[in-house]
Amino acid sequence: MTAEKDSGIEATESAKQELRVWLRMLSTTKLVTQEIRRRLRAEFGATLPQFDLLAQLYREPEGLRLGEISKRTMVTNGNITGLVERLEADGLLVRETPGDDRRVTVARLTEQGRKTFAEMARVHETWLGEMMADVDKDIFPALNHSIDQLQASVRNHLSGAD
Repeated sequence: MTAEKDSGIEATESAKQELRVWLRMLSTTKLVTQEIRRRLRAEFGATLPQFDLLAQLYREPEGLRLGEISKRTMVTNGNITGLVERLEADGLLVRETPGDDRRVTVARLTEQGRKTFAEMARVHETWLGEMMADVDKDIFPALNHSIDQLQASVRNHLSGAD
């Protein structure tokens, strides 16, 4: 075979490896996400978007504007409103209008919301540990490093299109 043909075969094999990695990451993410969704519903009566919203507010004791929550969770403004209304009805957060601008709404966790989320986060971490219990713990640093490299490469090649 010529050098050109060898190069083409190597490029094809590389593309196949890249495709396999992407598909395996996707399927693993789907498996973990489905199980987390199931467990959140069964143990806490909560959805994954509710958990994600609570996590964002837990990190911001002063609260966040609803638009900022939407950006951080990648959930539409309309859906954020519904999530916030449900969590407010459950006593986990409050909505406030700071200052005179009635167009601005900030959501903030209540004390009950902070306690509830802290427990959910603790249990969530346990679930992840259970799901990954059969993986050699010594590989996690290298695995995290590899994923960091992969994320950096993807970011370097984003098209910038919305």
